[in-house]
Amino acid sequence: MVAGPVAPGTGWPGDPATAATPVAASAAEVRELASGAPSLAELTARQSVCRACPRLVAWREEVAAQRRKSFAAERYWGRPIPSWGDPAPSIVIVGLAPAAHGGNRTGRVFTGDRSGDFLFASLYRCGLATQPTSVSADDGQRLIGARMIAAVKCAPPENKPTPGERDNCAPWLAAELRMVAGSLRSIVVLGGFAWQALWPVLAGAGYALPRPRPAFGHGAEVTLPAPDGASVLMIGCYHPSQQNTFTGRVTGDMVDAIFARARRYAAG
Repeated sequence: MVAGPVAPGTGWPGDPATAATPVAASAAEVRELASGAPSLAELTARQSVCRACPRLVAWREEVAAQRRKSFAAERYWGRPIPSWGDPAPSIVIVGLAPAAHGGNRTGRVFTGDRSGDFLFASLYRCGLATQPTSVSADDGQRLIGARMIAAVKCAPPENKPTPGERDNCAPWLAAELRMVAGSLRSIVVLGGFAWQALWPVLAGAGYALPRPRPAFGHGAEVTLPAPDGASVLMIGCYHPSQQNTFTGRVTGDMVDAIFARARRYAAG
C-alpha cells in the first residue's frame, strides 16, 4: 500500500484536480487563485492542491503517511478537502475542518468518521442526501440541493486551526459563496468556530452584515441581505462532534430540526 498524499489527477474518485492545476503556496496566491478561478469546478480543483499553510501541509501529509492502525491497509487522500455537493445549492453547510482520519483519509468532507455518520443520517432523513451514510468518495452518496464546505480545508493538529490558517483559507470560501449566490438561500453553520470564521467571508462575498453580530447558538438565526437582493437565512447548529453527540448536547432530532428549517426557508 502506497503511503502519503494522493497526487492530483491520478485516479482518486472525485478528485477535481489534475497535474496542471495551479497550486497556491502562500496567502497571496490563495487570494489570487481563488478570485481568478473561472468556474466552480476549477475553484474546487485549486482548493484541493493548496499548500499555503506549512503547519497544515506537514500535518495532513504526516497523518497520510503514518495512518491509523485501523486504516493501515488504506491509501489516505492527504490533501485539502474541497467543497462538495450540488453545484447550484439552495443550502450550504459550513463546518470547521476535516478530521485527520476522516476527510483527510477519504478525500470528502464529513466522510469516514463518526461526525459524518451522524450528519449524513440527518441529511438523509431531511431529504438532503441520497444515502444515510458517507464512507468513501466512491460510495455513490449525493447531496440534494445542498453543498458542504469546510472553513479550513486541511486537517489541523488537535482539530484546532490557528486564526492565521483560518484567514489564509478564507478566500476559497468567499469565492465559492460568490459563485453560488444565485441559488443560495440558507446557510447552516456547524459550530462556533465556523460561525466566527464566516462573518468576514460573508462581508467579502458582498453580504450585508448585522451590527452587532449575533452570538452563536444552536438554532440561532440571522437573515442576511444577499448581493442579488434576495435574503439568505444563516442558522447555527451545534457541531456533531463525538463529544457533543455522546453527551447528548446535540441529538438527531435537534439537527433534523435545523435542516428542516433551512430547507423550508430555501423553498420559500
